[in-house]
Amino acid sequence: MRRHHDDEVHEHEIHEHDRGLSYDLPVLARRRMIRLMAGVGAGLVPLVGCTADDASSPAAADPPSSPSAGAARSAECATVPEETAGPYPGDGSNGVNVLKESGVVRSDITRSFGDSAGGTAEGVPLTFTLTVVDAASGCGTPKRGAAVYVWHCDREGGYSLYTEGVADENYLRGVQETDDRGEVTFTSVFPGCYTGRWPHIHFEVYGSLADATTATAITSTSQLALPKDVCDTVYATEGYESSVDNLSRLSLESDSVFRDGHDQQLAEVKGSVEEGYTATLTIAV
Repeated sequence: MRRHHDDEVHEHEIHEHDRGLSYDLPVLARRRMIRLMAGVGAGLVPLVGCTADDASSPAAADPPSSPSAGAARSAECATVPEETAGPYPGDGSNGVNVLKESGVVRSDITRSFGDSAGGTAEGVPLTFTLTVVDAASGCGTPKRGAAVYVWHCDREGGYSLYTEGVADENYLRGVQETDDRGEVTFTSVFPGCYTGRWPHIHFEVYGSLADATTATAITSTSQLALPKDVCDTVYATEGYESSVDNLSRLSLESDSVFRDGHDQQLAEVKGSVEEGYTATLTIAV
């Protein structure tokens, strides 16, 4: 599995993530310690991803009728590379831990909660659904009762809890337990594109909601990529002006995280600026 340095660089500033491997190693070490302390004797389970079509197709949904059929379905459920959480996870591995705060379990992540400033993230509406399924079933069996923590930047490219100006906010972060279909759905806004990174959404998968809200036993960490055509359309709207130039200097093939393969991380996105967008991605653990 791969883990990249996030290269989350904001223009005209020198950030922690600009310090290279010497800075990343302590952060990653802290994350590994969290996992070891959780006592997962069986080791980490790889995160695997499928397209939405894979999860809903008869070949993925039906139980294998023969060993060869099962092997074919497993091949369709390709492994999603594990990625860095970056310098702004908010899960306790790099400073603040929002996962232990009351109110973090929610579906609408556009507003801050608790004792924070109470701000609301502005932008083009985006509702995204992650479907967590069992890898051993070839993406055919939903993982009920798992949990997913998501976070992403606002339309200006800032991260709540960390970036100057929004450090007192905790919007665009939230946790949910997967339902009977293995799904979690979040209401948010379309993230901006900042210097050095392709537009993306971070997520961590946990074995249970209890694990997530105590920030222990992370199953895996990865990132969802957003398609270029949709990004171009969204970034032509008010409030995303800086994203236009930033995106023009990037491609999925040059991005530090997605450049060695993004097929299992690229979301399917539908909708419009006027009515909002929906994004879907199936992941298997």
